Amino acid sequence: MMRFSVLWIVAVKGVLSAANNKSVPQAFASSADGLYKLTSVDAPVKGRNSGTPGLNFECAFSVDDTPSGYRQTVRGFGATVTDGTVELFNELSDPTRSALLDELLAESGAKFNMMRHTIAASEMSPEPAYTYDDANGTVDTSFKHFNISERGRNMALLLAEMTAKEPELTIVGSSWSPPAWMKENGGLRENLYMGNNVLNQSYATQFAQYFVRYIHAYGGRNAKVNAFTIQNQPLYTSAGVPSMSISADESAKLIQEDIGPTLHDAGLQTEIWAYDGNTDTPQYPQTVLDGASKYVKAVAWQCHAVADNNWTALTDFHDKNSDIDQYMTNCWTSSTDKWSQAADFTIGPLLNWGKGVMAWALGTDDQNGPHLDGQGVCETCHGLVVVDVESDTYELQVDYYMMAQFSKFIPKDSIVLSSNDETCDEACGLQKSLEAVVTLSPDGSRVAVIVNKLANDTHVTLHTKGNQTWSGLVYGASVVTWVLPAVGA
Repeated sequence: MMRFSVLWIVAVKGVLSAANNKSVPQAFASSADGLYKLTSVDAPVKGRNSGTPGLNFECAFSVDDTPSGYRQTVRGFGATVTDGTVELFNELSDPTRSALLDELLAESGAKFNMMRHTIAASEMSPEPAYTYDDANGTVDTSFKHFNISERGRNMALLLAEMTAKEPELTIVGSSWSPPAWMKENGGLRENLYMGNNVLNQSYATQFAQYFVRYIHAYGGRNAKVNAFTIQNQPLYTSAGVPSMSISADESAKLIQEDIGPTLHDAGLQTEIWAYDGNTDTPQYPQTVLDGASKYVKAVAWQCHAVADNNWTALTDFHDKNSDIDQYMTNCWTSSTDKWSQAADFTIGPLLNWGKGVMAWALGTDDQNGPHLDGQGVCETCHGLVVVDVESDTYELQVDYYMMAQFSKFIPKDSIVLSSNDETCDEACGLQKSLEAVVTLSPDGSRVAVIVNKLANDTHVTLHTKGNQTWSGLVYGASVVTWVLPAVGA
């Protein structure tokens, strides 16, 4: 578990001081074995050197750092705040909680600046499941019973506190289910005998108004919702967790005829992101966009495709819709997965026109909860941080460090640069064993994040179209970030 000490504070300040000095090249590493945790390591050198004798591999890639190579701008990185996350964070003492939020949001920590949150209950909520207008089981078209409840208020207050620490925080809401009275089956979950876990179209207007009321309720508590998706995983329903099926055509119609106009009439600038599902069904967001382009500003993707989770789907989508932003909004982290899980689901979207990445979930306890009791709950998924309420401590997981290798050093509005040979497959002999993404920061410095899934230390050379060459060591089973001075600095 994380312990606080003078030495730890000095170490953090040392990393912070080094990271802010962009006039000289720097390097930072986090490793699978935990030896390196955002640790300052040997910086790359300018020019091509022969590397360290005895290395098994050498790898080179090139990047276009001129305007012709500019791709998407980066909005940010973070994770999903669930009811369980909020409950655990609120049970920590004030000093520990404040220190944890600094680890997540502050200059001295990961500098996360995007937080997705669950609109009412998800699988990572303590029982019972709920929405913001349960109305005691009755139909409530006038919303007399609308109430975000204590759990909703606590969620909004935590997001507001996060915003106070990171004023540029982007908040994205996602709904698992609307109120049961709006649905054909009259419940929040799939009824295996009844079916019809779908929206009752008679309540399409109220469905739209529900989102407006939620946005106002959170905004009134200083938690401004910047964007939302109308349904998490709209092609998946479950008897164990809140869910609802929405077809692509239905989603387009709801956004075009009800949700979009209702937000507009309410004077809200909140972005509507389409889909919020897996990469193996790209026709879904295309259908939504074709039918509701006036209101859809972005597409949200997840990583749960069983057969083929391929981030190149984002590039294919961009080729057809170059004016639409794309984000990765949900991918799990688990002690049963490979150490590079978080690095993979971060670098993959960035290399394929993704503007932001959010993990699932931000915080859990050491039993991978709190969560609902039903089927469909990921019982091996842990948060980026694991909280131990009894000892008033928390432990930052390897996934936290792997994501922080990106978020800490790639500021908002950085530009992803076009590159080739990112995977160095020919040199390493293994597909995607070594990948790199390079960005141009607003201050002109360049950031290269290199994921090395080989067990071997590898000597890497970066060639830029601006006629610079940098080379350095990338440790085996690690993510290494190079911060390179601006050209002419």
